[in-house]
This record gives sequence, C-alpha cells and structure tokens, in this order.
Amino acid sequence: MVPEKSLVSYKKRPALVSAVEGEKITVAVFEGSSVKVREKDIELIHPGPCAIHDIESAAPQGSAREAWELLCADNSPGVSLRELAELVYGIFTPRSAWAAYELLRDELFFSGETRNITARPPAAVEDDIKKREEKQKESGDRAALLEKLKKLPPFRGDAPCPENVSPGNISPADHRFLQDVEALARGQTDKSKTLKDLGKAETPEEAHRLLLASKVWTVWENPHPGRFGFNRDSAKIIPAPPPEEERLDLTRMAAYAIDNPWSNDPDDAVSLELSNTGEFILWVHVADPAAAVLPGSPVDMEARGRGATLYLPEGASRMIAPEALSFFALGLTDRSPALSFRIVLAPDINIKEMEIIPSVVKVTRITYAEADELIQGSGHVLQTLAVLMEQNVERRLNTGAVIIDLPDVHIQVSLDKGSGAENSVSVESEGACRSAGMVRECMLLAGEGAAGWALQKQLPFPFISQEAGELPGKRLPGLAGAWQLRRCMRSRNLSVKPGVHWGLGLDAYTQVTSPLRRYTDLVCHQQIRAWLRKGGYEGLEPLSEEEILFRVSAAEASAAAAMRAERASKAHWLAVYLLDKKGSPWNGVVLDRKGSKGTVLIPALGLETQVSLRGNEEPNDEVQLIFSSAKVPEGELSFTLQG
Repeated sequence: MVPEKSLVSYKKRPALVSAVEGEKITVAVFEGSSVKVREKDIELIHPGPCAIHDIESAAPQGSAREAWELLCADNSPGVSLRELAELVYGIFTPRSAWAAYELLRDELFFSGETRNITARPPAAVEDDIKKREEKQKESGDRAALLEKLKKLPPFRGDAPCPENVSPGNISPADHRFLQDVEALARGQTDKSKTLKDLGKAETPEEAHRLLLASKVWTVWENPHPGRFGFNRDSAKIIPAPPPEEERLDLTRMAAYAIDNPWSNDPDDAVSLELSNTGEFILWVHVADPAAAVLPGSPVDMEARGRGATLYLPEGASRMIAPEALSFFALGLTDRSPALSFRIVLAPDINIKEMEIIPSVVKVTRITYAEADELIQGSGHVLQTLAVLMEQNVERRLNTGAVIIDLPDVHIQVSLDKGSGAENSVSVESEGACRSAGMVRECMLLAGEGAAGWALQKQLPFPFISQEAGELPGKRLPGLAGAWQLRRCMRSRNLSVKPGVHWGLGLDAYTQVTSPLRRYTDLVCHQQIRAWLRKGGYEGLEPLSEEEILFRVSAAEASAAAAMRAERASKAHWLAVYLLDKKGSPWNGVVLDRKGSKGTVLIPALGLETQVSLRGNEEPNDEVQLIFSSAKVPEGELSFTLQG
C-alpha cells in the first residue's frame, strides 16, 4: 500500500499522495492539479512524509560516475532506488530519491527499474557520452549560426553572384543547419525550424531570401520546379526502338520539320502534294513512339507521371528518356519512322478525307526564318502551303475563332557545370514569322482531322474543347486588343466526349502532333495504333473511355503543374537577367489603364508589368520605362515611367 504524503512518479512527473481510499489513490501533481489513480499508474519514489518544497529545493551534490564505477567494479547484480540515492548522494531523502530516479530515466550510467537498477556496460556509456557531447556541440554551433543569421544584411541582389561562397562569418560547415531551409525553398516541405527560430515566416520565398542573403545559394539556383513537384532529371526508362513492321515509304516526298533554332526534339513535319483530281493533300508527319510504348508499360507510366516535357530556360526535363530521340524524333536520321496524317483539303479548306498511316519519311529540318525565306521564293511548295494555311485561318475566323498574337521571348540559361564558363542568361525575342502561323494551322488541321477520324471510327479518344468567352463590347486594335481577347479566354476542357473549341473555331478537336512532349498526344497515338492493328498490340484492344479519362486526367494535372513551373522559372530568370541592369531603359506598350495604374507590355522581355502612369497614356500608346528593382525570391520586377 502506498502511504499518504509519499513521493511518487505519475507519468514521469513528481506527485504527492494526498489520500488513499481503497483502490483509489489521490495524487497532487506538482503543477497544482489533483487526480485519482490506481496503484499501477504510479511508482513509489520515497515513502515520505514529503512536501512540495522538498522537491523544489536544489538537487543534492553527488557523483553519478563514481557510483556507476563502484557498481561496475563490484559486478553488482542490481540495487534499489534507495541504494542508488545513498551511493550517489550519501543520503536518502525525497529530493535525493527523485534525483536518483532522474539518473535512472536519463539512461546514461544506469538502466533497469526502481527495484533493480544495474550499471550499464562501460563501452555503451562511453559511446553515449561521445554522442551527447557531439549533440551538445551541434546545438551550440547551431545557436551560433542563428545569431550570425540574425545579423546578416538583407539580400540586395544588385548583381548576380558569380560564386557560391558564404560570407566570412558563415562557413560551409554551417550549411548543414540550413537543410530544412533549402527543403522549404524547393517545396519539399512546408516547415522550417530554422526560420521559425529566427522569427521569420515559413514560406518558400522567405527561405529563398535567407539562402541568398547567406550565400548558401546564389541567384543561379532555380527552386521553382521543385515547388511544383519536378526535378531536373529526364525520364530514365529507355523505350525499345520501333519494331519492324510494314510502313508506307514516303521518302520521295519533301517533308519539312520547322521549328525554332534551339529546338532539338523535332516531332512533327509537313508535306504538300497535289492529287490526280487536283486537290491539295496536306501530310502531317508525326513522331511514332506509340509504335513501341504500349499502354501501361513502364515507359508509359513514367510519361504519364510527368504529363509533359518540362521546358526550362536551363534545359528540358523530358517526358520520354532523351535516348529515345535518336530513333523517334524526325530528321535526326536519314529515314524516320512516323505516323502520317493524310488530309485531303476541299476547295474551302475543310477536311474532305482523312487517313492515318504508319510511314517512313525523309525529313529536312529548317528554322522558321529559313522557312520564311523559302515561302518568299518563287514556286516553292512551302509558298503554296503558306497560302493554303492562311485560307484556313480565314475559315476558322468565319466560324468564330479568336486569334491572339502577343510577343514572346526565348530565355536561355547557361550554367557552369565544371567547364569553367561563366553563368549567363540570354533573352531573345521570338520574332513574328509567317511560317510559324503556317505550321500552327497544319497542326490544327491534324488535330481537327484526328478528332473527326476517331468519331467516325467510334474510337474512344481524348477530345479538347473550350467554352465561349465573354468578348468585350468594344474591341481594341493592336496589342491591347490581343490582351483583351486573352483575358476572355476560358480554360480548355479535356473529355472523352467531343465539344466545340470556341477559341479555335472548331466543332471537334484534339492534339496529336507532340507525342514526345505531351502525354495526351501519346494516348491518342496509342489508340490510333490499336485501331490500325485491328485488335491492338499483340491482341491488346483500344482503351475504353473510362481508361482514357483516368490516364489523361492524371497526366493533365502534371502537365498543368509543369506549365506553372515553366512560368515561375521564366520569371526567376528574367529577374536574374535584369539584376545588373538597374536604370536601363525599355520600350513598353500600354495594354490597359485603370486610374493612374497601367498594365504595360515590354515586348523585348515578353513581360507584362504594372506601372504608375502620369499623363494621358491610353491603350496601345508606347511608353519609355526604366528598370528599378528585382525581387528574385518572388520573381517580381519593378519599372517606372521615364522622365
């Protein structure tokens, strides 16, 4: 029976027994509360009598190590808590008993229970002492670092940091304490003990700012892909090359893969021929990874998880392993396997016939600028194709299509990866090319034709539609008008049911021309392939509507995240590009004005920014801006009106 006024341990805390009523024992916890417990819920420390001030008094002087060494030398089978208190402190009082109990709980020198306490083996004790000393040193080092961080000046960002070197009072060894900050900056966690201890907000931007201020990071670190769940690596699983099969030989026909000069994954090409009946036949040749990438295969699953190739200024993270480009991309070898979309055009440029054929093509790769030169020449097939595609634009406009033409830029980042070259950011304006519009229309015709082909075959397919937007009552001309229209556009819808695509002016539409870059395009190709083989790959039937919707919905979520990561990365690198250009002038065009605030487009940067206006500037007016500052962690740029 536990006596009244005895000292007990209740939930590892000291408590006094104030009353004993049968099996019910009332204990007063030292914080002031009283609870009724059973004897098995407490542990007797000292029989008493004990008062609160006995425990609140200073701990007695004693040597735990000497007591431990004595027990080790005697090879003692075990001692009681009372004996341990007397060995360590030379006396058994409520205070010494509780101190002995804390030594037992500390589990450094002693182990066991209050009735049988033994000395721990010397090797285990010395190992634990070493670990505790290291932990104490770590704690001291971390506390010292926190003090250094509190004294750091804020990151100014006047110019890109050329080297990843810490300030003099923050050593590389300190970086280990900032791993939680790096994880938060990269979006790998939403907590940071370091930021919390510094009294700062636990946000990715605040983490990024601290890493820049301490120079653990430089501005050449782009954390945004990680915040959206991406890393910089491309897909790892390499698909097999296209299998041997019967393909239509179209190498006699001139085929052109037209793209930007920096593109290195050509996955579509165009050809044009005249039929015996005088009708134009548009051929859109597309890379054919579905010949080898089967639904549900490891390559397919990896591509689905990515949703799309992530195009960053510092390089691409590919949806399909880059090693596959050598045998799937068009024009990298003399003969390229393709899935060719044969589109017979009616005089009004509507699609008269549509056929999809596995083929072999001979592709010539050219840039938009080179294609424009051929279009301007006399009698070249691309000149004819350009005229036809401009007629297709008119056809779509007549059905309500919305054409939006806003300037954009290509940002390229070169990072020193041990070559000794300096880091750099370049921003190049994507000039308006006639051939770019021509290629766009060819791809739209392929998507329109594929949607109609799938409907005719009653083949389950992912279709893309768009609800009508609310157009402005007064349409402005120029860039301001294009900006107006873009604001009216609604998000696209992906479904297994066809619907009108308002922005394109098409009754049914899908995308089929980028199976190396977009997973939904790959699914389309897998369905086409399954139907063409009359039963699918080795008897595999086409996917059902439910299976398609499941696959493309998951992929679309990843693809949307990739787009957000690309936009955030672009903003980051623009900020880095402008860091050393404070005070530089930029030409702008007013897109919209509300009171004294205006939305201004800077064509040379492909950037829209908010600016305080002072005069009577109206939409489409040109203005001169001065770059004033950049916030790298937020990707925010500030400009002021010149003069």
